[in-house]
Amino acid sequence: MADLQSLQRFVAEAGRSWNKVTVLDEGFPLDHAVNLCRARSAVLVRNASVVELARGLAGWRRTLVVAENLGGPTERRSTVDPAEAVNRLWRTPEVLCLADTEFAVEPEGWALPDDRFANRDGMVATTEVRALALARLAPRPGVLVWDVGAGPGAVGIECGRLGAAVLAVERNPVQVVRIIANAAAHAVDVRIVEEELSSVIGELPRPDAIFVGGGGPAAVAACAKVGAQRIVVAMPELDRAVPSRDVLRDAGYAVEGSLLSSARLVGSVTTATNPVLVLWGTRT
Repeated sequence: MADLQSLQRFVAEAGRSWNKVTVLDEGFPLDHAVNLCRARSAVLVRNASVVELARGLAGWRRTLVVAENLGGPTERRSTVDPAEAVNRLWRTPEVLCLADTEFAVEPEGWALPDDRFANRDGMVATTEVRALALARLAPRPGVLVWDVGAGPGAVGIECGRLGAAVLAVERNPVQVVRIIANAAAHAVDVRIVEEELSSVIGELPRPDAIFVGGGGPAAVAACAKVGAQRIVVAMPELDRAVPSRDVLRDAGYAVEGSLLSSARLVGSVTTATNPVLVLWGTRT
């Protein structure tokens, strides 16, 4: 195993500052390590399975700098993308996973004002909805959250601000442009899949939590089969509530819900927002 001085030299020679790198010691759960690499801009994974780590990073824009036998007489460095890394044999590796840009994580505050996101009129995931959704999704470092029917991506981006890895599924190209702009504005990395959920769901990495903001009961039913620990659904159409609740229950989730209807104070006047039903299911 490499000593601290060798590790710090390795990071410095890769062009990164030691105090801006997340360091994961040997034995850290692989799925958490993968999710941290998906969410953060610089992660050093000690004595990792490079192949398994690279497989988990498929679809994320990352570069792997691998040092084999770091600090020893046979030290060797390689810089590869994840697709190349899965086809090689690695010996006693230290892996530095790098993104092109830095991402902000774990900021103070959440449930940002609606005007902090480029969005269309009638945004479902308003500030009040996001506050409840985030509480039930429990985003944090080391987990993966899907944002399905993501719209402008506000929920997923808020999850990313709290340290989670985020994958947004959105078929509307106009909304995809908004997700890109919003993610950049908040210094968050979001992997975007511009497809119908039904056509790609079998190819996506398994999430810890899912937010469903569009797609109706069919999307909820598809997500319920994935096995995430938590699913949150937001819907303005109240007639979709019972079918969505039933598919979650049938899949083994304990389901609760709340109808959110707020009146915002603007100056000395209160203005009502459109009611939105939020359901959340927790796997029992």
